[in-house]
Amino acid sequence: MKRLSEGGRIDRAQPVSITFDGKPFAAYKGDTLASALMAGGQSVIARSFKYHRPRGIYSAGVEEPNALVHLRDGAQHEPNVRATAAEAFDGLSATSQNAWPSLGFDVGIVNNLLSPALGAGFYYKTFIGPFRGTRFWMACEAFIRKSAGMGRATHLADPDTYEKRNAACDVLVVGGGAAGLCAALAAGRAGADVILAEQDFELGGALLAEPVGGDCDGWLAAVKAELQSLANVTILTRTTAFGAYDGDTYALVERVSDHLKAPESHQVRQRYWQVHARRSVLAAGAIERPMVFGGNDRPGVMLASAARAYVNRYAVLPGERILVCANNDSVYPVAADLARAGARVTVADLRPQVPADVTDIAGRNGVTLLPGHGILRADGAKRVSSAMIAPVDARGSATGPARRIAVDLVAVSGGFAPAVHLWSQLKGKPVYRENGACFVAAENANDSMQVAGTAAGASSIGEVIEGGFARGVEAAAALGLSQQAGNAPRNLHIGHFWQRDLAPVWAIRKPSGACDGKAFIDLQHDVKVTDIDQAHLEGYVSVEHLKRYTTSGMATDQGKTSNLNALARMAELRGMTIPAVGTTTFRPPFTPITVGALVGHHQGRHFRPTRLSPLHDWHVENGAHMAEAGLWMRPFSYPRDGESPEVAAMREARHVRARVGMVDVSTLGKIAVQGPDAATFLNRIYVNGWSTLPIGRLRYGVMLREDGFVMDDGATARLGETSYFMSTTTANAAKVLATAEHLLQTAWKDMRVQVTSVTDQWAAFAVAGPEARNLLAAAASGADLGGEALPNNHFTGAEIGGIPCRIHRMSYSGELAYEVYVPSGFARDVWETLMRAGRDFDLQPYGTEAMGILRIEKGHIAGAEIDGRTTLKDLGLEGFASTKKPFVGAVLRRRPVLEDPERPTLVGLEIDGAEGAKAGSLLYPQSGEAKGHGDGWVSSATYSPALGRHIALALLKNGNSRHGETIRVVDFVGERSLAAKVVSHHFFDPEGARQNA
Repeated sequence: MKRLSEGGRIDRAQPVSITFDGKPFAAYKGDTLASALMAGGQSVIARSFKYHRPRGIYSAGVEEPNALVHLRDGAQHEPNVRATAAEAFDGLSATSQNAWPSLGFDVGIVNNLLSPALGAGFYYKTFIGPFRGTRFWMACEAFIRKSAGMGRATHLADPDTYEKRNAACDVLVVGGGAAGLCAALAAGRAGADVILAEQDFELGGALLAEPVGGDCDGWLAAVKAELQSLANVTILTRTTAFGAYDGDTYALVERVSDHLKAPESHQVRQRYWQVHARRSVLAAGAIERPMVFGGNDRPGVMLASAARAYVNRYAVLPGERILVCANNDSVYPVAADLARAGARVTVADLRPQVPADVTDIAGRNGVTLLPGHGILRADGAKRVSSAMIAPVDARGSATGPARRIAVDLVAVSGGFAPAVHLWSQLKGKPVYRENGACFVAAENANDSMQVAGTAAGASSIGEVIEGGFARGVEAAAALGLSQQAGNAPRNLHIGHFWQRDLAPVWAIRKPSGACDGKAFIDLQHDVKVTDIDQAHLEGYVSVEHLKRYTTSGMATDQGKTSNLNALARMAELRGMTIPAVGTTTFRPPFTPITVGALVGHHQGRHFRPTRLSPLHDWHVENGAHMAEAGLWMRPFSYPRDGESPEVAAMREARHVRARVGMVDVSTLGKIAVQGPDAATFLNRIYVNGWSTLPIGRLRYGVMLREDGFVMDDGATARLGETSYFMSTTTANAAKVLATAEHLLQTAWKDMRVQVTSVTDQWAAFAVAGPEARNLLAAAASGADLGGEALPNNHFTGAEIGGIPCRIHRMSYSGELAYEVYVPSGFARDVWETLMRAGRDFDLQPYGTEAMGILRIEKGHIAGAEIDGRTTLKDLGLEGFASTKKPFVGAVLRRRPVLEDPERPTLVGLEIDGAEGAKAGSLLYPQSGEAKGHGDGWVSSATYSPALGRHIALALLKNGNSRHGETIRVVDFVGERSLAAKVVSHHFFDPEGARQNA
């Protein structure tokens, strides 16, 4: 292996320095890590997954199964990077993985000696089968995972940033080779808005592996120049289209800064694109298919197309004594290029009769041709040093004695597999084409995605160019674009493709039918031919079962170089054809992607939106201790000097009972329900009736899910004949709105009603306490707030500080209370007006914790009780359900299991002692063992300032008949048990005298 003194597409004017396992290597801009290591003579790049066998560079692209490395150091460390796809940059630091103590001497190689015992199903049979349970497996798991597997991720926080972008286009072209360039050119000329995505850092695809200075260079330069001149064409290099989804939506990852040591200032590392394309053209090329033989995993064995890419694109000669073993025509230009670069090349062609035109190519370039021969075994320690070749028959079995030849590189080609992964993700199973022995996309002119080039099985460069251009023209025409696309770019003259006279042989074997030594089908997961055989013997005849049992095709490369050979072996064993055996399912991503790219900015505080009430700044300025409440930041309490947030909450709750307090409840869901059928809609979605609710009144309501369980509760006010104002709990606001919209769009499509969220348009504060009426009477004008004029569950309009408001009389705390609704933009003005007026009444703000204390004392339910497991009957709300109308959940709530009299029902608990109960604690009878799920659970708990003791709300089996009983409250996590007396859940003012004052 050596760097050639001239040629290649690297920029020799821009040298870069890289290191691998601490050793420096010289490279140039345009190199990959793999080409730089190869130029520096590094044969062993990694150790294999299971057997720790030395592995070298096998390919020149994203299909690489062997050369996986760690990239970068510290917090930017990244495991499992394909060296063949990593661009070389100055300062690049790479290290080997899955080797200890070093890559050169790895003690894990002992697994290679134990390989007869480590075949298919090893884990299942050894660690689970002979033993009861999984205890033995758990004891061995840590050791196994350390000795087998891929790289190690860092535990440090990622310092880089990522972003997401949505885009829409007329035509998405995936692949920047000849077919993709022509498709993008045709669609762009026709006026379509085009996005061209190419995973490489250069456009050209397989054309980049053609000799520099040839016919391809001028063709490629002209097409690229015209594409770059079209304003309606967006070219994304370093961008992988990894997923195709319903609705013609495509997922792309653009590696914006992966070719740099670190992203530039204010630049992202990667960008995730979600592209909505009206039409798409898949021109992803084809992946060369390996051949299977003994020792086919040794360093120095690689795909023939990769050898050509290294010598022509990267100016690296991968070997000097080269054996090319193939069953098709495509290797002859490879052999010629290698020979012209100075190598001694021998071609072992499995076909006994080789077409004359390719024979001439071999002869003109001094290539030795051995028709009807194949390689039985590659030998060598850390690199191939010799090969055993023999004459073979049409099935690839040796027919004569083998002989050894000295080689340092074995280049193989068993044909090509069109890269139809994205098509299959979107459309289904591909179909098998005998001419070429490959799977291709099923043809359907009406499909929104069309396939072009070698991805469609094209058999010549002319077919690639013409087919790609035609797909672009068709895509534009399907969109109604009439602008002329002109003629396709001129044809090129390059080597033969693989289809003509291909010999459908996947393995070279001894006369006995066995391979000569360890022969691998899946290189990345160390799956041998014998593993496939073992799985078949054990009855795994489905391709999906075979895949999972042997793990073939389940590594990070998803079997790009192994799937067809695994199917071929299975077909042989079952006596079937490859198409009859079928294929496994193609799933995203096409190549591995970073989690960071998917997450983007959605991490930490940005994982989901943080919502702030219109009064957020006031709360912060006035010392509130803020806490998360779902998506919202809300004041937990307002601690004074020396107070903890919890102590402050107790003081606030005590003050509300004694004087008056005000809490921000702007986070409640608020939904405008309007239309001629608004009352009918509410009748159906709530369990109680709404048609008779007068204007100016409000009513508490409960909603059920369709399965009969309680979904939400809240109050709804009737503002006018056809207009209602619904409030929901903070947690369920989005769910209630989504349910309402779903019902109106599906079950109740004829209903004349609109539902709209107005949560952000209205701020709300609850004013509660014995002085609440006096405070509002002093601050508000234009309304009579007297007990007779505004009784419970009524509302009125008023002005506070000259700002129109709506005042609802209702209580969540059990005190005389009102809710003040004001347009959000005026929230602070009204709040501060009330705070100033409240000085005469000792008004204090209180937070969500005090609000929770007050509601538990009163026995009101909240999210902890409406947890998806409770019914109206469980919560003592059965009386709200109307018997005169249907409503959502009306039928299924009557299921026998929900009518069981022993179901847990809502009760109160008075806790004995100075310790309080924890929510989630389980309830057990006073005597007997605390086992199983018990008789119920604690839903909410607090210390009650009003009662001077710890209390809790709970759901208890047969709860209504157990008042007065003492039970145990067991917290298994905290390892403690408390005694509690079962009482009514209405702890404080059960008659309601205070709220009705």
